Amino acid sequence: MPEDGNGAWYIISVAAQRAEVHEQTLRHYERLGLIAPARKGTSPHSPRLYSDRDIERVIHIRSLMRDLGVNLAGVEAILHMKDRMERMQEEMTQAMVQMREQHASETRRLKDIIERLQRGSLP
Repeated sequence: MPEDGNGAWYIISVAAQRAEVHEQTLRHYERLGLIAPARKGTSPHSPRLYSDRDIERVIHIRSLMRDLGVNLAGVEAILHMKDRMERMQEEMTQAMVQMREQHASETRRLKDIIERLQRGSLP
């Protein structure tokens, strides 16, 4: 089971109730790859555990279908693009953190060089 970084975990009956769908709908979305609940054990027959994020995703799927008339193939394309954008955003955020750290390090290094030059302690 993954780290508990997504809040609470729910069995399929509770997740279905929270998302206002039938349990079979959750299983169907899983088969289509639209959601990926965790498993309590390593067996494929282990109970599914749904995170708050899984439930939010199901609600989003239902909204796309109900409010915008998007079919499941369209939902799949939208969600894959959304997932990719989120991954790219996370990569960009990590790259920005790394660049800021490098900038700070270089700034400290250059300030040290300037101080040593001003004191005349560089060869």
